[in-house]
Amino acid sequence: RTCEDVTVSGGNAGTPNAVATPPDELDGDLFVIGPEVPLVGGLADRLRAQGKRVYGPGADGARLEGSKAYMKQLLAEAEVPTARHGAFDTVEPALDFLRSLPPPYVVKTDGLAAGKGVFVTESLIEAEDDVKAKLAGVSFGDAGRMIVIEEGLTGPELSLLAICDGKRAVPLAPAQDFKRASDGDQGPNTGGMGAYSPVPIAGEALVGVVMDEFVEPTLATLARHDIDYRGTLYAGLMVTPSGPKLLEFNVRFGDPEAQAVLPRLRSDLFELLASAADGHLVDQPPQFGDDAAVCVVVASPGYPEAPRTGGLIDGLDDLSDLDDDVEVFCAGVARDADGRLVTAGGRVLDVVGFGPTIASARERAYAGVGRISIPGMQYRSDIAARC
Repeated sequence: RTCEDVTVSGGNAGTPNAVATPPDELDGDLFVIGPEVPLVGGLADRLRAQGKRVYGPGADGARLEGSKAYMKQLLAEAEVPTARHGAFDTVEPALDFLRSLPPPYVVKTDGLAAGKGVFVTESLIEAEDDVKAKLAGVSFGDAGRMIVIEEGLTGPELSLLAICDGKRAVPLAPAQDFKRASDGDQGPNTGGMGAYSPVPIAGEALVGVVMDEFVEPTLATLARHDIDYRGTLYAGLMVTPSGPKLLEFNVRFGDPEAQAVLPRLRSDLFELLASAADGHLVDQPPQFGDDAAVCVVVASPGYPEAPRTGGLIDGLDDLSDLDDDVEVFCAGVARDADGRLVTAGGRVLDVVGFGPTIASARERAYAGVGRISIPGMQYRSDIAARC
């Protein structure tokens, strides 16, 4: 299938085949729900009630991402390894638990925060201030009035996207993403500043452990709660010295991980997702090419705290001579009164380079970034640098 076979409800000024028509007013062979907000809001349930074939969990399954406190409860029931933690809606018990932990300190909003609700610091004073701001509703409104405080974990991060049909799950190729805004994993947490795939440390054995100890027990526990989970289960993990531990589950294709993983897929994506939506995954596991992909996020100045938008995006036409080695995905973009592309959000573009090795894919991704001009644009220069 080609791009012309896909219609996008919503999207942005850089999205091919985007329409303003709401999804429940469209016809199609398969509805794939991308963002977390409509999933948590029950869009999959409404579409299924109309008799449509839907890939994406209902509101009950989407609670895994919609509430971190709920996710932690379910992880405990499923006996999934995760960080020591506590959930709080009042300040003093939260501070008492926080002070019992060694640094680094991790404070998370319970509700959705567009990937920016995690605060990590070595400073107890900064962590205490973040707890107070979140619980007072200053930082994230109602999404932060319940928080989860965790022990800090160390080790490389790993992202594994699994396709689920309610009973079974199959993994896609692993990816590694970069959450901090600045080089060297410095600066505030973001929704993601880049990713790459494949991941040298994540061979078949480690992927098997993640499926056996994280994904499948979670899927089985959801089923015990009469939750028919058909969609993507995204496991964000830390590979600690004592083994992998779960940082979070997302209920969708993660960004920018999907931009590094899905272009490497050689199987029919429609067939794979449709079979999961039907409750009967195809028997053939997903097949991936030997090529590598490196994704670099170009963001607006001031991201993530206060992104400044309206900047003219220039240079996209200059990428044409890079052929199939570079692909650009638009995110926070719009058109101004003159029809020019301008920034309209924090993360603006995902520039993906492809090559036979991670090093060559990285070189091509940054060559693509070098052709782009946005006033004050920011990006990390060390994505996949250590591979």
